Amino acid sequence: GEQACGETGDGRMLEPDELLYDLIRFFTPKVLAGQHVLVSAGPTFEAIDPVRGLTNLSSGKMGFAIARAAHEAGAQVTLVAGPVGLPTPRGVGRVNVKSALNMQKSLDHLAQAATVFVSAAAVADWRPAQMLDQKIKKDGSGEVPTLSFVENPDILAGIASSERARNGALYCVGFAAESHDLLAHAQAKRARKGVPLLVGNIGPDTFGQDDNALLLVDAHGTLELPRASKLVLARQLIAEIARRLQS
Repeated sequence: GEQACGETGDGRMLEPDELLYDLIRFFTPKVLAGQHVLVSAGPTFEAIDPVRGLTNLSSGKMGFAIARAAHEAGAQVTLVAGPVGLPTPRGVGRVNVKSALNMQKSLDHLAQAATVFVSAAAVADWRPAQMLDQKIKKDGSGEVPTLSFVENPDILAGIASSERARNGALYCVGFAAESHDLLAHAQAKRARKGVPLLVGNIGPDTFGQDDNALLLVDAHGTLELPRASKLVLARQLIAEIARRLQS
């Protein structure tokens, strides 16, 4: 890059935040060394017409923090991100997608080489049955257009039921963003998805925020991670995943 003297070459230093990250990663225990972690993050966008669509309030911050924490812990990390405006964590490979079908296609392919899959994306449950070619126009009549919807595929359940997941070659972690009754919904979702670990949180309390509180649910019980920054929680979650992989 460009140096202070005006020349361009290899003498340019890394940016301070990049140096800091490399120092943090150097001293972080490599509990995921040899693992290939696949993380999904952010919302999906389901187009209605060329200018409108269905989405949600997910910022992607939790998934991006998990990707960074996994890389700090020594893993090779691939991040599949919905439409968000976040910078890619240093050292992490990134694939950008838009819709749930886009995300499913990328994740199904990438999961074939992964050993851990953390499904932190907030995938839309439904999409319009048909995307219109032109913008729906308001004509002043007061009539509201009728939209038909179809259910999006369950990406996590599909990957969790794959042969690699069933034989233990791929460890799957799901997320549940709920508005109430977190424990009951998280337990039910873990059983429905068929994953060994489900991470629950209250969506309205965390969407777009820099902090969160998590509830980890597995076959043996629950573990609460009190409210903290998403990066702190991501590091705690990665430590829990590593502990389960080792045992």
